[in-house]
Amino acid sequence: MKKLFCMIALAGLALTAWSQTPLRLSTYNGTSLERYDGQQRDVTAERYLFTGWNTISLPFSVTEQEIDEALGQGVKLERLVGVTQQGNEILLSFQDCKAEGIKANTPYILYYPGETGTKKIRAIAQVENKESKLTFTTDCGVEITMNGAMLKTDGKDLYGILAINNVDANFTHIDNEKAFFYATRCFISIPGEQQFTLIPRHMAPGEVTSINSIVAENDIIDVYNLLGMRVAHNIKAGEINNLVPNVYIVNGHKVLVK
Repeated sequence: MKKLFCMIALAGLALTAWSQTPLRLSTYNGTSLERYDGQQRDVTAERYLFTGWNTISLPFSVTEQEIDEALGQGVKLERLVGVTQQGNEILLSFQDCKAEGIKANTPYILYYPGETGTKKIRAIAQVENKESKLTFTTDCGVEITMNGAMLKTDGKDLYGILAINNVDANFTHIDNEKAFFYATRCFISIPGEQQFTLIPRHMAPGEVTSINSIVAENDIIDVYNLLGMRVAHNIKAGEINNLVPNVYIVNGHKVLVK
């Protein structure tokens, strides 16, 4: 029995040591993560960040404290929570979510106030090998998808934040056949050949809007939850109060139903 106990203890120590074996992710071409899926690892991503707005998506979670330790307390982190459209312009509503930290395989925009250069983001966390994307549909029926690039990705006909124009987090259409996105960066895709002007809107944590300040009571609207899933289609704005109390997205704005 004592021998069996020792063997189990040694196996446990070996497993602990193995789980903390450093895993360094390539943020250039990307790293194949299939063999690491679900494993608890000491994982590091060395990301090149520009002063201003960047995009980021990681296959592991990072706490707010770990973000501050790696990048400084002045960093901002925002997630896409809604979209709305007026003609050829699409408003992208991004909300401050830094307090939640970076969730694995979720695309974000990140404001970095420091000097341009390479920074190390490290955590002992579970590695998750799955697609990173958020999808919304505008009130005019245009589908907007924000994706995180797991591997180096061709950039033509996608929208991205250009390093030379990253002050306001503007996503610009890319028509260069030689353009690409490095791994752990994010892009926006819109089906079809029509090009749009994407305009970012930055929202504070928990910011919500009255439905009456967005649309008239008899206007026809679609309602989405915070994950971008449509929960009501072609209803009158006044009928939103019949939904289960929650926070919803209407025309790119958060609306509180009590």
